[in-house]
Formats: sequence, C-alpha cells, structure tokens
Amino acid sequence: MTRIVLVHGIGQQLAGPHSLLDDWYPSLADGLALNGCRVQRSEVAAAFYGDLFRPAGHRSVGLPDLEADDVTNSLERDVLLSWWQQAARQEALVPGPEDRGRLRTPQAVQRALNALSHSSFFAGLSERLLIFSARQVRRYFTESAVREGVQQRMSTLVSESTRVIVAHSLGSVVAYEALCSRPDWRDIVLVTLGSPLAVRNLIFDRLRPTPTDGRARWPSPVRRWTNVADRGDVVALVKTLAPTFGDSITDRLVHNGAKAHDVRPYLTARETGEAIAAALG
Repeated sequence: MTRIVLVHGIGQQLAGPHSLLDDWYPSLADGLALNGCRVQRSEVAAAFYGDLFRPAGHRSVGLPDLEADDVTNSLERDVLLSWWQQAARQEALVPGPEDRGRLRTPQAVQRALNALSHSSFFAGLSERLLIFSARQVRRYFTESAVREGVQQRMSTLVSESTRVIVAHSLGSVVAYEALCSRPDWRDIVLVTLGSPLAVRNLIFDRLRPTPTDGRARWPSPVRRWTNVADRGDVVALVKTLAPTFGDSITDRLVHNGAKAHDVRPYLTARETGEAIAAALG
C-alpha cells in the first residue's frame, strides 16, 4: 500500500528506486516524527527515473567529457547563467557579471562555470557535472520520449492508497505535470521542496499545460499543496508559488544550512513533516 510517493530531481542517474528510498526514508521519518507521525517504509515508494539520463558507456572515466564549448543549446546556457546570477547575489566570493549584456557573449558560459566553482552551494561539482545537470533539465523539456518516460515512472506508482506526493527540485515539475494530466486521480496532497516551478523563461513557460496570462492551471487531483523553500536555494529561484499557481498554496520558508538544496534537510524540516503528517491524517 503506497501512501507516499517520492519524486526526485536531477543528478540521480547512478541511483535506483531502492537505493534512493534507503537515502530518503530516514529523513522523511525524522520530519514526520517531529509532528508525532510515523510511516512504515513499505508505505513509501520512490518514483525513480534517473536511469533515463544515465549516459551509455564511453571511453572517458566518469561523466562524458563536457566543457563550455559543448553548451550550444540556449536552455542549457540559460540554466547555467541563472545559477550563476543567483549564486553571485547570495555569496560574496562568487564573482558576478559586470552587466547583463555580457551574459550573451560567447565566453559567458565559461565565465559562469568559473564563477560557480567559487560557490559553496555548488561545492565539489565539476564543470562537466554542472553542464550535465543543465542538460538533464533541457532534455526533459525538449525530448518528448524522455518527458513521457519520466511521467510514466511516476504514474505507475500512484494508486487509490496514495495520499501525498513529495517532489524535490525538477521532480516538482514532473509531479505537477503528471497531476495535471490525470484528472481521474483524487484527493492528493502535494508537497514540493526546492521547486523551480515558478522560474519564468526557464521552467514556468515550458510547463504542460501552458500557463495563461501568467497563471498556471491548478492540478485537479490536488486538494492541498504546500511548497517549502530555503532562502539560499539557488535552484528554487522563486520561493513562493501561490502568486502563479493558486492562492490555496501554503508557501513555507525553512533553513537547510550549507546544503540549501539538499533533499534530506528539506525532509527533516518540521514544516515539511507537518504538511505530510496532515495529509496522512
């Protein structure tokens, strides 16, 4: 009986549904415990799709060789530049662009990658991993087979027993689009963590169904929606979803420490546990 469905974001291509659940479940249980609630591991399932982004075998070690010159797609470029701009606003050690005009120069991507190497938010991430992450965002929105495959992974786990969907990062986009496409689902509580849903030009305007007059459609199966964000989360550029997705959304701010976008401190937060516990009754 799956009461909770977890949906991950980018960067999980080397994991699997069982290992992902092993990683997330303790944090989920801790957040619920703060609110006097317990859930069995058997009641939780992970909608895993990371393998759809796993590269085929190649001669180099690790990820495919990727460098700034390989970023030729405008969406990949804009994702990297948005991370750079936000990181520069938040961290004094991250050099920012002198003016917005220079973001359109051929060297902008390399400058962004160099700047992000000074960011505590992206600490430990190589240039190729940053590019590979931006490429996953692009592939989801531009490759229909990938998008449909990701949606299918989630849809197969939702049943009449499902009470809450907890979606992190790009997973919030996956969950939102799946919920909009399935009006036959009923009485779902949605909890989004570190969501980029409201980021215009990059994410918001590419959603299905397409937003109208700056407002997105409310997913009909959802009876309650809580959105949780950390002020320092570079991926969740827009911290509040209610202005664009519906006034019924409860937007909550949390403090995740140095790992602002990490799903585990999001799950252990009292605010997240409260939203999930309320959904479970």
